[in-house]
Amino acid sequence: MSDYVVITPVRNEADRFPRTIASMVAQTRRPARWVIVDDGSTDGTGRVAEEAAREHDWIRVLHRADRGRRLPGTGVMEAFHEGCVLVADLSWEYLVKLDGDLAFPSDYFARCLEHFEKDPRLGIGGGVVCKRVAEQLIVEAADDPAFHVRGATKIYRRACWEQIGGLLRLPGWDTVDELKANMLGWSTRTFPELKVEQLKDTGTADGRWRNWVKNGLANYVACYDPLFMLAKCLRRGLRWPYLVGGLALAWGYLSGYLRRMPRVDDSEFRRYVRRHQRNALLGRPGLWSIRLSIDPEAGPSSAAVKNRSPSSAPAPIERRS
Repeated sequence: MSDYVVITPVRNEADRFPRTIASMVAQTRRPARWVIVDDGSTDGTGRVAEEAAREHDWIRVLHRADRGRRLPGTGVMEAFHEGCVLVADLSWEYLVKLDGDLAFPSDYFARCLEHFEKDPRLGIGGGVVCKRVAEQLIVEAADDPAFHVRGATKIYRRACWEQIGGLLRLPGWDTVDELKANMLGWSTRTFPELKVEQLKDTGTADGRWRNWVKNGLANYVACYDPLFMLAKCLRRGLRWPYLVGGLALAWGYLSGYLRRMPRVDDSEFRRYVRRHQRNALLGRPGLWSIRLSIDPEAGPSSAAVKNRSPSSAPAPIERRS
């Protein structure tokens, strides 16, 4: 059986993508295949990908036509699913969705996969996303829920991938997948000691306001509880830039209702998500009560999971086929 395969949708990353390629080529545990999906780039990204494929026979490149604009959440998923076609002939054990603006150490995937091999219930995992400030890697979201793995670098165990039914082609896909997995009895988690450098700040491609609006819409798609969402907006509004982020999140969430956007149409899923979110509001154990709690500026030895104990971890329901 092939070990792992990687799909990278990439659009207009010619300045940063060579570092991602260098990181992949240097891996001590290389993938059986790396599919690069050039999603209509106009800056030479496709040419960079083709050069890499000529040098390494385990790299494949797929070119998509330029749609003329970015489609946050939706566009990347369309490209990702097209890339999946090029690994259908392999009996892979792990599937990786990897962004094209990342840099990571040569043992990154070897160490990630060790987590999966030690824990057969681990369905989705990945490293912690950081940005470089001077000579230091600073964790971007040091207080994320421990179950959340950033969409930039996600590894799926095949059995989990098949049970969750692939990825939603909407904003919020990178939360819905984890919630479905947990509902089905899998565990999902970030590996806080494995740092991945994001070569541009999250959300800069769309602008801060549009990125927050997109996140609010993603929360609507994932069936977030309205009271939990209100608390989230208030919390974000108390951080710089004051009010702006909270208002953008709220507008994104409400716009889903106003536009009658599609969302997860599964009453059991909705009850599961909202039960865990209300537990968090009431200070009870649940998915959102377990935080990464990483010191953003410290090294791997500082990585910890806050409130993670048998008494606080959510109990999985019986796994369904």
